[in-house]
Amino acid sequence: MTTENVPPVKPYMSGVSADRPESPVCSYTEWDPLEEVIVGIVDDASFPSWHMALPPVLPGNHHETFRRNAGKPFPPEQVAAARAELEEFVHILEGEGVTVRRPEPIPQRTAYTTLDWTSTGMYAAMPRDAILVVGDDIIECPMAWRSRYYENLAYRPLLKEYFRGGAKWTAGPKPELTDAQFDQDWTDPGEDGPQRLVVTEFEPTFDAADFTRCGRDIIAQKSNVTNDFGIEWLRRHLGDEYRIHVFEFKDSHPMHIDATLVPMAPGKLLIHPERVPEVPELFKGWDVMAAPEPVIPDSHPLYMTSKWINMNILMLDEQRVIVERQDEPMIAAMKKFGFTPIPCNFRNFNSFGGSFHCATVDVRRRGTLQSYF
Repeated sequence: MTTENVPPVKPYMSGVSADRPESPVCSYTEWDPLEEVIVGIVDDASFPSWHMALPPVLPGNHHETFRRNAGKPFPPEQVAAARAELEEFVHILEGEGVTVRRPEPIPQRTAYTTLDWTSTGMYAAMPRDAILVVGDDIIECPMAWRSRYYENLAYRPLLKEYFRGGAKWTAGPKPELTDAQFDQDWTDPGEDGPQRLVVTEFEPTFDAADFTRCGRDIIAQKSNVTNDFGIEWLRRHLGDEYRIHVFEFKDSHPMHIDATLVPMAPGKLLIHPERVPEVPELFKGWDVMAAPEPVIPDSHPLYMTSKWINMNILMLDEQRVIVERQDEPMIAAMKKFGFTPIPCNFRNFNSFGGSFHCATVDVRRRGTLQSYF
């Protein structure tokens, strides 16, 4: 094995700060001034291998599409359109003074096998799902979809760089994702039915996008990818400096909190008008705005999300917010709520299951650890 061109790792001893440089990774909130961010890529984007974890969160009209196209590439014209929008997004971020990093493409249609199952991949488009940054700790998440088992490899070159620069680098327990992890008797509760989640408590799993950070307080939800076991693992890992609050919303198919409840700045909260019929007591005294009705046409394909992906905005600081260029009601609402919207075309990227928040993970925001409640 060669070690040529591999920079040495500086030794780090707990409590000996001189041995550890200032971390290039540091982010405590969703709104402190953004300095560096990872933006995803759609290279080789593919329909995932079909698995029972998919129906609980896919729009019903796309179940057959996913069954029929499992392991095949997404339509090339849609990938190209989404890639062009990502480049526009990167250009806007850099113009606003943000350093942008990108993951490395990895093969998504190469089959891989564990002791129990075989799958292909999906994409590296949504770093917000795969990586959670809390302070100077950059955490690889133990995700529940088999098609995302090796997704973190796309970020490994960056993770190694950040670690060598002084960041903490953690990986959650690598899940087995055997059949025991999924409720084999799961049935769809319907839009108005009681919440029934497909993941069991067999082992800890969670996506980073089921957590939103407000300094010392982190808001979480259980979902079809995040279980109590995963939330408890994160709570113990972070320790007493942080408080994790778990809320349940009126959502019978939950997956990711960032199109349901979005803290935008201290004292400012954006909510889904149907999923959040009652604002949690924790946010008492905050100004609350219900998101306007989305304007995405019915004809536009949304393979893995609802139209409420319009809530998936990205704060650059306590004033500037990235919003979809064609979503005029959201742009107007943001102005009325006291923010400065920065429009960016992103509707074609929305087709792949996310928007500006999903497509990014903040590496560094300029701020300190505070309490906001």
